[in-house]
Amino acid sequence: MVDILVIGSGGAGLSAALAAKQMGASVVVAGKSYPTNSQTSMAQGGINAALGNVNEDHIASHIADTVKSGRGLSDEQMVRRMCGDAPHTIAWLDSIGVPFSRLDNDGVGTQSIAQRQMGGASAKRACYAQDYTGLKILHTLYDTCLKKDIDFLDEHYLLNLITKDGTIKGATFLEMRTGEIKQIDAKSVIIATGGYGSIYHGFTTNAYGATGDGIAAALRAGGSISDMEFIQFHPTALKHSSILISESARGEGGYLLNSDGERFIDELKPRDEVARAIFTQMQNGKEVFLDVRHLGVAKLMELLPQEVELCKLHEHVDPACELIPIKPVAHYTMGGIDVDDALEVNGIKGCFAVGECSNAKVHGANRLGGNSLLEITAFGKFAGENAAKHAIYASSKPADNTQLEKDKRYIQEIYTKKSTLNFYTHREEMGRRFYEDVGIIRNNVSLHRMLDEVIAMQTALSKMGIEDKSPTNNTNLTDFLEFTSALLLAPAIISSAIARDESRGAHYKEGFETQDDETFKKHIVIEWNKEATV
Repeated sequence: MVDILVIGSGGAGLSAALAAKQMGASVVVAGKSYPTNSQTSMAQGGINAALGNVNEDHIASHIADTVKSGRGLSDEQMVRRMCGDAPHTIAWLDSIGVPFSRLDNDGVGTQSIAQRQMGGASAKRACYAQDYTGLKILHTLYDTCLKKDIDFLDEHYLLNLITKDGTIKGATFLEMRTGEIKQIDAKSVIIATGGYGSIYHGFTTNAYGATGDGIAAALRAGGSISDMEFIQFHPTALKHSSILISESARGEGGYLLNSDGERFIDELKPRDEVARAIFTQMQNGKEVFLDVRHLGVAKLMELLPQEVELCKLHEHVDPACELIPIKPVAHYTMGGIDVDDALEVNGIKGCFAVGECSNAKVHGANRLGGNSLLEITAFGKFAGENAAKHAIYASSKPADNTQLEKDKRYIQEIYTKKSTLNFYTHREEMGRRFYEDVGIIRNNVSLHRMLDEVIAMQTALSKMGIEDKSPTNNTNLTDFLEFTSALLLAPAIISSAIARDESRGAHYKEGFETQDDETFKKHIVIEWNKEATV
């Protein structure tokens, strides 16, 4: 039995693993992909910390901006913890080798780290590594884990958590390379599996695998989930591919123009406001573009080299001399596994959740740009420390194989049943319909219509299956399992959006355009097979 099982090998999971290892715990990290392929690598713009390297800034200002962006649903105690720890987090990342961009490239230590302004921030607060910030942090964390001899189990798909009397005992996995169903016993478990943005399949910056597997597993195991209706749409994704163009492009001075050549919004307003402004332009028949031509080739290649290459590769435009066609798409999910102030899952003792899969209530109704990388590192370490403390006193008696045998039968049933409906078609249809009906601007008529569609898909799931029957390296099987996770969470998202008859942050509903603090300054919490509670 291992002390700490970390499920998910992105930035949150790696930060947690390092912290737990530092406390002397034995650690295993299991992920369905390889660490360098995690969603963390897609976070380009920066990581927030009130260092005041470029202009005057204070932790109190960072807290205030975060709370303001969250529109009344942030837990100020958790926000204070995250923002207060931000300078220490940057110093730690700097110490392990993250290659932050520097002021004049001649300083040593955090005081020389360059910072840029992002939407909703009152100061230039985002520390960055060109426009590869998440990637550089991720690779540095992974390198450090390897140096610390942390064990990795790659290509392990989470099936279910194992609990006994409300306490975590481990988890079951599909080893994707061999097809083996296996059980890993652990004294503490940390879920760091990412969000559910890929429910908006084809209309999201997220990788296909961001289907909420860990959130679904926690829900099935007796945990609760909350705030599932709050999905942040990033204002600037490439029009045809939905690939992210970082907020750093606007932070460095890029403009938003409609097809009449007009600027129609302050580009550095919070993401929900900018996304709605762009969407409204599109509804009125206008195209929308990002304009960075005035920044010049030298500045673009110094600060935004990845954005330049992405535009050339996927949109066939040169940002130095052409407008970039963009659209807003689903980017980040604020809701997730409901946790307490120690990041322990409400309903499952000894199980912790961190990162985008977790609702630590720091983002509230709308995440402040630059806070996601901060959350996964600062709270990743916090989760690792708390899990290690729990493991000291946890029972070392392993669980029985009840869940393991159940999951073996379930996977065998998938292999043997006949498929008469193609789930890939339904996955694409659900993504398109979610973007249209559970998107940037919502209304109760379309939400109820989409809920009926999702329930019909759940009913039809018994007729869906896999065509590839090979036992090893079967991506058809894992795609199907991911689709079932997304389909499980879909009604929770829609039902929560129906219940919230107001507009708050990323949730904007026609007919209820104002924020209703008297009725809805609350979290919508959902438990397995129970009605949502507000």
